[in-house]
Amino acid sequence: MSFPNPDEPEYHGHSHNDGTEPHSHDGSEPHEHSHSEAEISAQKEQILKQILTSEARMRLNNIKMVKPELSNLVEQYLIGMATQRKIPGQITDDQLKQILLSIQQPKRDFKINRI
Repeated sequence: MSFPNPDEPEYHGHSHNDGTEPHSHDGSEPHEHSHSEAEISAQKEQILKQILTSEARMRLNNIKMVKPELSNLVEQYLIGMATQRKIPGQITDDQLKQILLSIQQPKRDFKINRI
């Protein structure tokens, strides 16, 4: 009965001839994904700077702190409009208020009467 010799190539069955490990996964994919998210975020900010006045940008940033989901909806809407070239010039604070009102769905109050 012979034991495997650590100096023989068969003993290192998990490495390739070039010294690299097979199926080595260094976890770089999630890092690349977050890097592309940062790029997308930077592009989004750049577009918003071009299409919003400073007052409108401040309002949108304030909304982002309180209602991030509403802010994201508005940003997606504005960027979609900008990419379709449907925004003539910059959007003012008053125009942003109108967009916010149109995007926000009316809240419905349900009254339950118990008998």
